[in-house]
Amino acid sequence: MKILLKYFPDLKSEQIEQFEKLGPLVNEWNQKINVISRKDIEALYEKHILHSLSIAKMINFRSGSRILDVGTGGGFPGIPLAILFPECRFVLIDSIGKKIKVVQDLVEKLELNNVTAVQTRVEEVKETFDFVVSRAVTAFPHFVDMVKKNISRNQQNAVPNGIFYLKGGDFQNELVGFKQIAEVNNIQLFFSEPFFETKKIVYLPVNK
Repeated sequence: MKILLKYFPDLKSEQIEQFEKLGPLVNEWNQKINVISRKDIEALYEKHILHSLSIAKMINFRSGSRILDVGTGGGFPGIPLAILFPECRFVLIDSIGKKIKVVQDLVEKLELNNVTAVQTRVEEVKETFDFVVSRAVTAFPHFVDMVKKNISRNQQNAVPNGIFYLKGGDFQNELVGFKQIAEVNNIQLFFSEPFFETKKIVYLPVNK
């Protein structure tokens, strides 16, 4: 939890309480269902929660913004972002029912009134959102093809509507078709821990 306050010192008491509860709840579920990698569970706050919040170092979502988290798994990056931005609406989707069951339980226990978790595939989602976020569920060009229909044309943020994609390793070949418009940031610009050395955020404006 200390690591979150290191980078987000202005958290309100309610947010601190929600983040403090999140770790033990995920850990409890992880003993029943392998929601996240067992070897990562001890570094949950760094490798999952803080990693998710790196998106907030690139954008401060305006109140009323709508965000879709595709392939949310155990609720990342959607749940940490929903705690940080309580005035925004989040829809978290995953095609795997047991993962959505976990997310729904976390949402209920954390009293996150701004989150809806749904078992579905993004191809079935017809609604539009200001932003789509995800942690590397597939190759980037394929992901863009799947979600571009879900990006609203109505702009309300300082940053144009689009995609924030958390990715690791070398994936330059995936960005060939987007080099003029995609922005790639090393997360180590924001967080100094060695874990983030190879981690990146891809931002792609859509329907600008």
